[in-house]
Amino acid sequence: MKKALIIGITGQDGSYLAELLLDKGYEVHGLIRRASTFNTSRINHLYQDRHDGSPRLLLHYGDLSDGSRLVSLIAELQPDEIYNLGAQSHVRVSFDEPEYTGDITGVGTTRVLEAVRLVSPQSRFYQASSSEMFGATPPPQNEETPFYPRSPYGAAKVYSYWMTKNYREAYGLFAVNGILFNHESPRRGETFVTRKITRAAAKIKAGLQSKLYLGNLDAVRDWGYTPEYVEGMWRMLQHDKPMDYVLATGHAATIRDFLDYTFEHIGLSWQDYVDFDSRYLRPTEVDALIGDASLAERELGWKAQTLTPDLAKIMVEADVEALSHEGSHWIDKPKFL
Repeated sequence: MKKALIIGITGQDGSYLAELLLDKGYEVHGLIRRASTFNTSRINHLYQDRHDGSPRLLLHYGDLSDGSRLVSLIAELQPDEIYNLGAQSHVRVSFDEPEYTGDITGVGTTRVLEAVRLVSPQSRFYQASSSEMFGATPPPQNEETPFYPRSPYGAAKVYSYWMTKNYREAYGLFAVNGILFNHESPRRGETFVTRKITRAAAKIKAGLQSKLYLGNLDAVRDWGYTPEYVEGMWRMLQHDKPMDYVLATGHAATIRDFLDYTFEHIGLSWQDYVDFDSRYLRPTEVDALIGDASLAERELGWKAQTLTPDLAKIMVEADVEALSHEGSHWIDKPKFL
Protein backbone atom coordinates (compact mmCIF):
# COMPACT_ATOMS: atom_id res chain seq x y z
CA MET A 1 0.00 0.00 0.00
CA LYS A 2 1.39 3.40 -1.01
CA LYS A 3 1.54 6.23 1.50
CA ALA A 4 0.97 9.89 0.56
CA LEU A 5 1.33 13.14 2.48
CA ILE A 6 -0.84 16.03 1.31
CA ILE A 7 0.18 19.48 2.54
CA GLY A 8 -2.91 21.64 2.22
CA ILE A 9 -5.37 18.74 2.47
CA THR A 10 -8.22 20.93 3.76
CA GLY A 11 -8.25 23.07 0.62
CA GLN A 12 -10.19 22.51 -2.59
CA ASP A 13 -7.40 20.62 -4.37
CA GLY A 14 -6.35 18.71 -1.28
CA SER A 15 -9.82 17.35 -0.63
CA TYR A 16 -10.27 16.05 -4.18
CA LEU A 17 -6.75 14.64 -4.24
CA ALA A 18 -7.37 12.84 -0.93
CA GLU A 19 -10.51 11.26 -2.41
CA LEU A 20 -8.61 10.14 -5.50
CA LEU A 21 -5.76 8.60 -3.54
CA LEU A 22 -8.06 6.84 -1.08
CA ASP A 23 -9.99 5.38 -4.01
CA LYS A 24 -6.66 4.07 -5.34
CA GLY A 25 -5.93 2.33 -2.03
CA TYR A 26 -3.39 4.77 -0.59
CA GLU A 27 -2.84 5.47 3.07
CA VAL A 28 -3.33 9.25 3.11
CA HIS A 29 -1.82 11.66 5.61
CA GLY A 30 -2.67 15.34 5.67
CA LEU A 31 -0.92 18.35 7.18
CA ILE A 32 -3.30 20.88 8.74
CA ARG A 33 -2.79 24.10 10.66
CA ARG A 34 -4.07 24.39 14.20
CA ALA A 35 -7.10 26.69 14.37
CA SER A 36 -9.65 27.58 17.01
CA THR A 37 -12.48 26.41 14.76
CA PHE A 38 -12.91 23.27 12.70
CA ASN A 39 -11.56 23.77 9.17
CA THR A 40 -11.99 20.25 7.79
CA SER A 41 -15.43 20.58 6.18
CA ARG A 42 -14.14 19.58 2.73
CA ILE A 43 -12.75 16.26 3.98
CA ASN A 44 -15.18 15.27 6.75
CA HIS A 45 -16.87 12.74 4.47
CA LEU A 46 -13.57 10.88 4.06
CA TYR A 47 -13.41 9.72 7.67
CA GLN A 48 -14.14 6.03 7.46
CA ASP A 49 -12.10 2.99 8.36
CA ARG A 50 -10.62 0.50 5.97
CA HIS A 51 -11.91 -3.05 6.09
CA ASP A 52 -9.05 -4.07 8.38
CA GLY A 53 -10.10 -1.47 10.94
CA SER A 54 -7.17 0.90 10.44
CA PRO A 55 -7.88 4.54 9.60
CA ARG A 56 -7.96 5.53 5.94
CA LEU A 57 -7.05 9.15 6.58
CA LEU A 58 -4.74 10.57 9.24
CA LEU A 59 -4.24 14.26 9.95
CA HIS A 60 -1.19 15.89 11.54
CA TYR A 61 -0.73 19.41 12.84
CA GLY A 62 2.00 21.45 11.22
CA ASP A 63 2.74 24.52 9.15
CA LEU A 64 4.86 25.50 6.17
CA SER A 65 6.55 28.10 8.38
CA ASP A 66 7.86 25.38 10.74
CA GLY A 67 10.76 23.56 9.10
CA SER A 68 11.60 21.40 12.11
CA ARG A 69 8.06 20.01 12.21
CA LEU A 70 8.22 19.20 8.51
CA VAL A 71 11.49 17.32 9.02
CA SER A 72 10.18 15.30 11.98
CA LEU A 73 6.87 14.44 10.32
CA ILE A 74 8.37 13.39 6.98
CA ALA A 75 11.05 11.39 8.79
CA GLU A 76 8.33 9.57 10.73
CA LEU A 77 6.00 8.91 7.78
CA GLN A 78 8.52 8.15 5.01
CA PRO A 79 5.79 8.77 2.42
CA ASP A 80 6.02 7.44 -1.12
CA GLU A 81 4.52 10.68 -2.43
CA ILE A 82 4.34 14.24 -1.09
CA TYR A 83 1.99 16.81 -2.59
CA ASN A 84 2.71 20.41 -1.60
CA LEU A 85 -0.61 22.19 -2.16
CA GLY A 86 -0.23 24.53 0.81
CA ALA A 87 0.03 28.27 0.21
CA GLN A 88 -1.38 31.70 0.85
CA SER A 89 -3.24 31.25 -2.41
CA HIS A 90 -5.32 34.40 -2.88
CA VAL A 91 -3.68 36.65 -5.48
CA ARG A 92 -5.37 39.90 -4.39
CA VAL A 93 -4.54 39.26 -0.72
CA SER A 94 -0.88 38.72 -1.63
CA PHE A 95 -0.60 42.45 -2.35
CA ASP A 96 -1.74 43.18 1.20
CA GLU A 97 0.47 40.49 2.76
CA PRO A 98 3.52 40.17 0.49
CA GLU A 99 5.95 39.12 3.21
CA TYR A 100 3.68 36.41 4.59
CA THR A 101 2.92 35.20 1.06
CA GLY A 102 6.63 35.00 0.27
CA ASP A 103 7.32 33.04 3.44
CA ILE A 104 4.52 30.48 3.11
CA THR A 105 4.01 30.22 -0.64
CA GLY A 106 7.69 30.63 -1.51
CA VAL A 107 10.10 29.69 1.27
CA GLY A 108 7.65 27.09 2.62
CA THR A 109 8.37 24.97 -0.45
CA THR A 110 12.09 25.08 0.30
CA ARG A 111 11.40 23.86 3.83
CA VAL A 112 9.56 20.83 2.46
CA LEU A 113 12.21 20.11 -0.16
CA GLU A 114 14.98 20.33 2.42
CA ALA A 115 13.08 17.95 4.70
CA VAL A 116 12.72 15.49 1.82
CA ARG A 117 16.42 15.78 0.98
CA LEU A 118 17.47 15.21 4.58
CA VAL A 119 15.17 12.44 5.79
CA SER A 120 13.19 10.92 2.90
CA PRO A 121 15.00 11.37 -0.44
CA GLN A 122 13.12 8.47 -2.01
CA SER A 123 9.79 10.34 -1.70
CA ARG A 124 8.34 11.67 -4.93
CA PHE A 125 7.51 15.37 -4.57
CA TYR A 126 4.80 17.40 -6.33
CA GLN A 127 4.89 21.20 -6.22
CA ALA A 128 1.71 23.10 -6.98
CA SER A 129 2.93 25.75 -9.40
CA SER A 130 0.56 28.25 -10.96
CA SER A 131 -0.34 29.93 -14.23
CA GLU A 132 0.03 33.22 -12.31
CA MET A 133 3.78 32.76 -12.82
CA PHE A 134 3.28 33.73 -16.47
CA GLY A 135 1.55 36.98 -15.55
CA ALA A 136 2.18 39.50 -18.33
CA THR A 137 3.60 37.01 -20.86
CA PRO A 138 1.10 36.72 -23.75
CA PRO A 139 -0.80 33.45 -24.25
CA PRO A 140 -0.83 30.66 -25.10
CA GLN A 141 1.49 29.62 -22.29
CA ASN A 142 3.28 26.27 -22.02
CA GLU A 143 6.30 24.75 -20.26
CA GLU A 144 8.72 26.86 -22.35
CA THR A 145 6.98 30.20 -21.85
CA PRO A 146 9.02 32.80 -19.89
CA PHE A 147 7.67 33.82 -16.49
CA TYR A 148 6.59 37.40 -15.79
CA PRO A 149 4.66 37.35 -12.49
CA ARG A 150 2.44 40.33 -11.70
CA SER A 151 1.76 39.74 -8.00
CA PRO A 152 3.60 38.73 -4.83
CA TYR A 153 1.78 35.40 -5.11
CA GLY A 154 3.03 34.84 -8.65
CA ALA A 155 6.57 35.83 -7.67
CA ALA A 156 6.51 33.43 -4.70
CA LYS A 157 5.33 30.62 -6.98
CA VAL A 158 8.18 31.34 -9.41
CA TYR A 159 10.64 30.99 -6.53
CA SER A 160 9.07 27.66 -5.54
CA TYR A 161 9.16 26.47 -9.15
CA TRP A 162 12.89 27.11 -9.52
CA MET A 163 13.70 25.65 -6.10
CA THR A 164 11.87 22.47 -7.07
CA LYS A 165 13.88 22.24 -10.31
CA ASN A 166 17.07 23.01 -8.41
CA TYR A 167 16.53 20.23 -5.86
CA ARG A 168 15.73 17.83 -8.69
CA GLU A 169 18.93 18.67 -10.55
CA ALA A 170 21.24 19.13 -7.56
CA TYR A 171 20.17 16.19 -5.41
CA GLY A 172 18.47 13.80 -7.82
CA LEU A 173 15.06 14.08 -6.14
CA PHE A 174 11.97 13.01 -8.03
CA ALA A 175 10.47 16.50 -7.85
CA VAL A 176 8.00 17.94 -10.35
CA ASN A 177 6.11 21.18 -10.91
CA GLY A 178 2.49 21.04 -11.98
CA ILE A 179 1.77 24.40 -13.61
CA LEU A 180 -2.00 24.39 -13.22
CA PHE A 181 -4.21 26.97 -14.82
CA ASN A 182 -7.36 28.04 -12.99
CA HIS A 183 -9.36 25.06 -11.76
CA GLU A 184 -12.63 25.37 -9.91
CA SER A 185 -15.37 23.32 -8.26
CA PRO A 186 -18.22 23.58 -5.76
CA ARG A 187 -15.53 23.36 -3.07
CA ARG A 188 -13.76 26.51 -4.26
CA GLY A 189 -13.29 29.11 -1.52
CA GLU A 190 -16.02 31.72 -1.40
CA THR A 191 -13.59 34.65 -1.90
CA PHE A 192 -12.41 33.38 -5.32
CA VAL A 193 -14.20 35.04 -8.21
CA THR A 194 -15.86 31.97 -9.77
CA ARG A 195 -17.33 30.77 -6.47
CA LYS A 196 -18.20 34.32 -5.50
CA ILE A 197 -20.22 34.55 -8.71
CA THR A 198 -22.02 31.20 -8.45
CA ARG A 199 -22.80 31.62 -4.76
CA ALA A 200 -24.14 35.15 -5.30
CA ALA A 201 -26.22 33.99 -8.27
CA ALA A 202 -27.82 31.26 -6.17
CA LYS A 203 -28.60 33.71 -3.37
CA ILE A 204 -29.98 36.29 -5.80
CA LYS A 205 -32.20 33.62 -7.36
CA ALA A 206 -33.45 32.74 -3.87
CA GLY A 207 -34.11 36.39 -2.99
CA LEU A 208 -31.38 36.43 -0.33
CA GLN A 209 -29.04 38.91 -2.06
CA SER A 210 -29.62 41.89 -4.32
CA LYS A 211 -26.17 42.87 -5.64
CA LEU A 212 -22.81 41.37 -6.53
CA TYR A 213 -19.73 43.61 -6.56
CA LEU A 214 -16.77 42.70 -8.78
CA GLY A 215 -13.64 44.31 -10.19
CA ASN A 216 -12.12 43.68 -13.64
CA LEU A 217 -14.63 41.79 -15.80
CA ASP A 218 -12.36 41.67 -18.85
CA ALA A 219 -9.68 39.36 -17.41
CA VAL A 220 -9.30 36.25 -19.60
CA ARG A 221 -8.77 32.91 -17.86
CA ASP A 222 -8.55 29.21 -18.69
CA TRP A 223 -10.94 27.54 -16.22
CA GLY A 224 -11.06 23.78 -15.69
CA TYR A 225 -12.66 21.32 -13.26
CA THR A 226 -10.60 20.44 -10.18
CA PRO A 227 -11.31 16.67 -9.95
CA GLU A 228 -9.74 16.28 -13.40
CA TYR A 229 -6.70 18.33 -12.42
CA VAL A 230 -5.85 16.32 -9.30
CA GLU A 231 -5.80 13.23 -11.54
CA GLY A 232 -3.12 15.07 -13.54
CA MET A 233 -1.12 15.73 -10.37
CA TRP A 234 -1.15 12.04 -9.52
CA ARG A 235 -0.12 11.05 -13.05
CA MET A 236 2.93 13.30 -12.86
CA LEU A 237 4.26 11.30 -9.91
CA GLN A 238 3.61 7.96 -11.66
CA HIS A 239 5.70 8.88 -14.70
CA ASP A 240 9.14 7.24 -15.12
CA LYS A 241 10.92 10.60 -15.28
CA PRO A 242 10.37 13.76 -13.21
CA MET A 243 9.17 16.51 -15.55
CA ASP A 244 7.23 19.76 -15.27
CA TYR A 245 3.80 20.00 -16.90
CA VAL A 246 1.13 22.55 -17.72
CA LEU A 247 -2.45 21.45 -17.03
CA ALA A 248 -5.08 23.55 -18.78
CA THR A 249 -8.14 23.32 -21.03
CA GLY A 250 -6.75 25.60 -23.76
CA HIS A 251 -10.08 27.45 -23.88
CA ALA A 252 -10.41 31.13 -22.95
CA ALA A 253 -13.25 32.87 -21.14
CA THR A 254 -13.60 36.29 -19.55
CA ILE A 255 -15.21 36.94 -16.20
CA ARG A 256 -18.11 38.41 -18.20
CA ASP A 257 -18.43 35.04 -19.95
CA PHE A 258 -18.48 33.24 -16.61
CA LEU A 259 -21.23 35.60 -15.45
CA ASP A 260 -23.17 34.84 -18.63
CA TYR A 261 -22.89 31.07 -18.23
CA THR A 262 -23.84 31.21 -14.55
CA PHE A 263 -26.80 33.58 -14.62
CA GLU A 264 -28.25 32.25 -17.87
CA HIS A 265 -28.35 28.77 -16.35
CA ILE A 266 -30.69 29.97 -13.60
CA GLY A 267 -32.74 32.24 -15.85
CA LEU A 268 -31.40 35.65 -14.83
CA SER A 269 -29.47 38.47 -16.49
CA TRP A 270 -26.32 39.33 -14.58
CA GLN A 271 -26.33 42.94 -15.82
CA ASP A 272 -29.28 43.56 -13.46
CA TYR A 273 -27.33 42.58 -10.38
CA VAL A 274 -23.57 43.16 -10.87
CA ASP A 275 -21.87 46.45 -9.97
CA PHE A 276 -18.25 47.54 -10.22
CA ASP A 277 -16.11 47.99 -7.09
CA SER A 278 -12.56 49.30 -7.50
CA ARG A 279 -11.49 47.60 -4.25
CA TYR A 280 -11.37 44.31 -6.13
CA LEU A 281 -8.85 45.56 -8.71
CA ARG A 282 -5.25 44.39 -8.39
CA PRO A 283 -2.43 46.97 -8.45
CA THR A 284 -1.09 45.09 -11.48
CA GLU A 285 -3.53 43.05 -13.55
CA VAL A 286 -2.95 39.80 -15.42
CA ASP A 287 -4.85 40.23 -18.66
CA ALA A 288 -4.90 36.74 -20.18
CA LEU A 289 -3.89 33.23 -19.14
CA ILE A 290 -4.58 30.43 -21.64
CA GLY A 291 -2.67 27.20 -21.30
CA ASP A 292 -1.27 24.70 -23.77
CA ALA A 293 -1.32 21.25 -22.13
CA SER A 294 -0.02 19.36 -25.17
CA LEU A 295 2.91 17.89 -23.26
CA ALA A 296 0.67 16.47 -20.52
CA GLU A 297 -1.61 14.93 -23.13
CA ARG A 298 1.34 13.41 -24.96
CA GLU A 299 3.34 12.17 -21.95
CA LEU A 300 0.65 11.50 -19.35
CA GLY A 301 -2.45 10.84 -21.42
CA TRP A 302 -4.17 13.70 -19.58
CA LYS A 303 -6.70 16.00 -21.22
CA ALA A 304 -9.27 18.33 -19.66
CA GLN A 305 -12.84 17.25 -20.32
CA THR A 306 -14.94 19.95 -18.62
CA LEU A 307 -14.90 23.43 -20.15
CA THR A 308 -16.05 26.72 -18.63
CA PRO A 309 -19.76 26.67 -19.62
CA ASP A 310 -20.30 23.27 -18.01
CA LEU A 311 -18.11 24.18 -15.05
CA ALA A 312 -20.25 27.25 -14.30
CA LYS A 313 -23.38 25.07 -14.42
CA ILE A 314 -21.89 22.48 -12.06
CA MET A 315 -20.95 25.18 -9.56
CA VAL A 316 -24.15 27.22 -9.60
CA GLU A 317 -26.32 24.09 -9.36
CA ALA A 318 -24.32 23.04 -6.31
CA ASP A 319 -24.76 26.45 -4.71
CA VAL A 320 -28.49 26.48 -5.43
CA GLU A 321 -28.72 23.06 -3.82
CA ALA A 322 -26.60 24.19 -0.85
CA LEU A 323 -29.12 26.88 0.03
CA SER A 324 -31.69 24.20 0.71
CA HIS A 325 -29.40 22.62 3.31
CA GLU A 326 -29.13 24.84 6.34
CA GLY A 327 -25.55 25.25 7.53
CA SER A 328 -23.99 24.06 4.25
CA HIS A 329 -21.12 26.22 2.99
CA TRP A 330 -20.42 23.95 0.03
CA ILE A 331 -22.07 20.87 -1.32
CA ASP A 332 -20.72 18.16 -3.52
CA LYS A 333 -23.19 15.48 -2.40
CA PRO A 334 -20.70 13.82 -0.04
CA LYS A 335 -21.69 10.61 1.69
CA PHE A 336 -21.07 10.83 5.42
CA LEU A 337 -20.15 7.33 6.58
